[in-house]
Parts: sequence; C-alpha cells; structure tokens
Amino acid sequence: MNKSCDSACGSDAEVSEDTSAQAASKASGAWISRYDVPKMDCPSEERMIRLALSGFNEIRTLSFDLSNRRLEVVHDGEPAPITSKLVTLGLGASLQGTTVADTATIKAMESSAPSATQESGTLRWLLGINAVLFVVELTAGLIAQSTGLIGESLDNFADAAVYGLALYAVGHSVKMQVRAAHLAGILQFILAIGVLAEVFRRFVFGSEPESLVMIVIAFVALIANTTALLLISKHRNGGAHMKASWIFSANDVVINVGVITAGALVAWTGSNYPDLIIGTIAGIVVLNGARRILALKA
Repeated sequence: MNKSCDSACGSDAEVSEDTSAQAASKASGAWISRYDVPKMDCPSEERMIRLALSGFNEIRTLSFDLSNRRLEVVHDGEPAPITSKLVTLGLGASLQGTTVADTATIKAMESSAPSATQESGTLRWLLGINAVLFVVELTAGLIAQSTGLIGESLDNFADAAVYGLALYAVGHSVKMQVRAAHLAGILQFILAIGVLAEVFRRFVFGSEPESLVMIVIAFVALIANTTALLLISKHRNGGAHMKASWIFSANDVVINVGVITAGALVAWTGSNYPDLIIGTIAGIVVLNGARRILALKA
C-alpha cells in the first residue's frame, strides 16, 4: 500500500510540475507557430522570410528546416499578423498549428541561432569567392560564346547577393534591408533577361561555344565552390542560415558538374544545344529568384 501511495504521489507531483511549466509559459506569452512553406528550398527564400519578419518585435526567434520546407516561429501574442505577412511572400506558407512554448524549448531554439560574430568571417569568404567567380565566368562565357558559363556566373551573382545581404543586414533598418534586397533583385532580373535573350539569339543565328574553355573554367569554379563548401561545412549543424548556405554551395557544385558535362557533350557532338540548354535552365532559375526578391515588401 505504501508503494502504491508513493507511486500515486509521484505521478501527482509530475502532473503538478507539468502544469506549472505550462502556466509559466502561458504567463510569459510565448508561443510556437509551425508553418509549411512548400516553395522554401534555398537561402534566397529563407532570407526573404527573415527580412519580411524582422519588423515584428513580438518574434523571439526563427527556426528553418529547408529540407522539409518548414518554419517554426517563437513569438508573443497572436500568430495572425505573422501568418498574413508570410502569405504575401507567395511561397505557399500555411499555419499548421500553434502551441505553448516552454522555457526549455525557447532556450534550445535561441541557442541554435547563428552567431554573427563567429560566422561573419566565413560569410565574407563566401561572398568574395562568389563575386570573383561571377566576374571570371561571365568574362569567360562571353569570350567562349558559352551561355552555360554566363548562366553559371549569374548563379554565383545570386549567391554573392545572399551573402552580401546577410552581412549588410546587421545594424540596418528593415526598410534599408528591403531596399538592398530589391537592388540585388533588379540586377539579377536584368542579367537573367540578358542571358535568356542571348540564348534565343544564339539559337536562331547559331553559335560555336568553345568546349575546352567551358570545361576548364567550370572545373576551376568547381574547385572554388568545393572550397566554399568545406569552409561552411563546420557551420552546417549550427544556425539555419548557415545550413541553408551549405545547401546553396552544394547546389553550386552540382551546377559546375552540369556545365562540365555540357562542355563535354559540345565537344563530342559538335552541337551548341547542350550549352544552350544549361544557359536556359540557369537563366530561368535566377529570373525566378529575382521575381521573388522584388515581391518582398517592408
């Protein structure tokens, strides 16, 4: 009987502790809202969301899961204003539920947030690598008549814009952040339209892409992007932004391999179609990214 009483008392104590924890969380006004974001699959979308929500003082922290396209927001008060802002981004965001946030969960999410001090050096290296690759590949693409290299250079420009905005955001107002994002979006839009127009022109009038230059430059870019991947790999288990940046760098490596393959196919078949296909794909991807950035509002 004593054992039974002890067990019952123990259970009552656990229930009491749980109730106290929930009451404390409710008193603090902290909630976790979970969203499905179907079109969030790269750092560009994550950056858009961070910019859009940075003006909400009631938001405590954000947790991104790009692989599963999910977002968790720890906030005070009702989730309705946050949900409305996310919907305007056109990423298909939908609220899946809101629950009380206990203190332990809040601390765990805040501790996993990226440290600007520790990561700024890596971001600067990534910005520099992508900026240099943009100039080199654009120049080589124009000389070698390769829309594949030109399109790949635009992808590097988009990467550099993401890293540059991440560094610029510190200490600036939301309005200034959005203006900087719009400037990057306008430049991406102009360059993407340019490369798609060039693809069309070369499809109609023909072109002779130099396969050797394509392969060599893409191989150099592959080495550079692999270096960037190694630089950021130590942060991939840290904050969500750095995880996203790791995914972005991994995608760059895949694109480099694609351009090398296209160059080999050009050399083998003597056709410019593989180069035009790669250029078209890259142009469309960058154009869509620019469209999303320009849709962002303060």
